[in-house]
Amino acid sequence: MNQMVLPLQLQDNAVFSSFLVDGNETLVAFLIDAVEQGSGHGCWIWGAAATGKTHLLQASCALAGDRGVYLPLDQFLEAGPGILEGMERRPIICLDSVDAVAGRGDWESALFQLYNNVMQAGGSIIAAANSSARKCEFVLPDLLSRFSQLPAFRLVPLDESGRIKALQLRASHRGLTLPEETATYLLSRTRRDMASLYDLLDRLDLESLKAQRRLTIPFVRDVFSDLD
Repeated sequence: MNQMVLPLQLQDNAVFSSFLVDGNETLVAFLIDAVEQGSGHGCWIWGAAATGKTHLLQASCALAGDRGVYLPLDQFLEAGPGILEGMERRPIICLDSVDAVAGRGDWESALFQLYNNVMQAGGSIIAAANSSARKCEFVLPDLLSRFSQLPAFRLVPLDESGRIKALQLRASHRGLTLPEETATYLLSRTRRDMASLYDLLDRLDLESLKAQRRLTIPFVRDVFSDLD
């Protein structure tokens, strides 16, 4: 069987050491143990958009190396469920945006088959969605039953202090120093979800490298002025 080549590349900063665990310590410990020790059958992670689900799935794959595969199902809708064929050869299957295919009979049947094959092979499925498995509106009862058997973790969103610490942690991974007052300024001037904040930090990283300037409030203000 020829398996479709997946044109995916994990984000280089999506690793466990760059994820602020505040409030989600149990989940992160579970994932690391599942990948390193091969223990358990996986888990179901749910939470609002931009709370870190993709980061954790990609971090799990990064830790697993060649043993893992990351599958963002919302990006494969046009490709069709055939993309899942043969994936059980990998011990660690990370399924992102599972709710994107809920209610699609062909996808649900393929996921049900994949789940059974992975379990039979002794692998693990780490799945993520915006809601719990029971609220994903699956039309295939057997698939809902399978996913509901996985340990479920709700991602705890970061508060104001957590967002600042998460930005500083990401900056540190990029070799940058982000003063607390600058991080607070960023929170007051842009969308407050972590995905938007990280995108802005990436832009500031590039601009600071070109300008050879530190991430001070005046520098950030200049960048915002150029963006406007």
